[in-house]
Amino acid sequence: MNKLLLTGFVLLIISFVQAKVHVGELTLEQLSNPLGVDKNQPLFSWKLFSDNRNVLQTAYEIKVALNETDLINKEKFLWKSGKVSSAQSIKIPYAGLALKSSQRYFWQVRVWDNKNNVSEWSSVAFWQMSLLNISDWKAQWIEPGYEEPLSNRPSPIFRKVFNLKKDLQSAIVYITAHGLYEAMINENRVGNDYLAPGWSSYTKHLYYRMYDVTDLIKKGDNAIGVTLGSGWYRGIIGGTENNRYGKNVSLLFQLELTFKDGTKQSILSDDTWKTSIGSIIDAEIYHGETIDANKEKIGWLTSEFNDKNWAYAKVASYDNNILKAAYNEPIRKHEIFKPVKVMITPKGEKVID
Repeated sequence: MNKLLLTGFVLLIISFVQAKVHVGELTLEQLSNPLGVDKNQPLFSWKLFSDNRNVLQTAYEIKVALNETDLINKEKFLWKSGKVSSAQSIKIPYAGLALKSSQRYFWQVRVWDNKNNVSEWSSVAFWQMSLLNISDWKAQWIEPGYEEPLSNRPSPIFRKVFNLKKDLQSAIVYITAHGLYEAMINENRVGNDYLAPGWSSYTKHLYYRMYDVTDLIKKGDNAIGVTLGSGWYRGIIGGTENNRYGKNVSLLFQLELTFKDGTKQSILSDDTWKTSIGSIIDAEIYHGETIDANKEKIGWLTSEFNDKNWAYAKVASYDNNILKAAYNEPIRKHEIFKPVKVMITPKGEKVID
């Protein structure tokens, strides 16, 4: 074979390799690996990639399984679409076996293009279902057990200690509030979103979020701490309006633990939780926050803290039929502003510019 033919043959091989199409950026309900999906037929989407122009999808195939091993090796599927002749790559509805509350599912997709190439199976993506039935909620709504001061409305803090004796496989939290919440487990923040669960028409729908907190929990004693704020629920909105949706902030918290031996345990908000007033003595969406550091309960987020003088939470009754899994993009922290100057006044007060 002369050099000219060999060169042409090599170029042909390179062209063939480059023409291969592949699939990436898999999303479900337009979210990447989402937790807390409450739709029975969630929608799959993906993107095509190729080094060549004018490459179009002509068919696709999706497969779904309960774990990666079944998906890749054992081929034990909950759904396999088979080859579907279609250029559609967004919002393909799931059409397999019925999905179950709290279950995690894994999926892949491959495509065919208009140049008779078939892609490799995509990387594995997953999603996890939320609580699909009202009966799945075992937690109770709880409110502060102390008398609220008349002069202001401090942010209540809630606390619960629990003990684990087994090896943990997974831990999932479902949480919402009338008002705003910030949750901690063993002094570590749950999630990286702020002002959760966000504003909604609280009489019609209330969003809850789902977090994977497996890495925050240890064997032995663990401490949960939750701080609530008035937020849009009872805070000042629309100028001077107070208590638009209710007078009392409240918490709904459900932690589902799965152990390596297959057993399960639930840690639920109920009247065994303790409540107190912390350092946030006033907080409003538009009027800012006032903190009295002298009132800080040092160590209250640890399991060793002594809460014997705290009040037990009060159980409240609210309609869980309006609970909806949150799909909106959360508010996240993007910048930290450092003071340009710290001054001490003649009275000895510290002023931060």
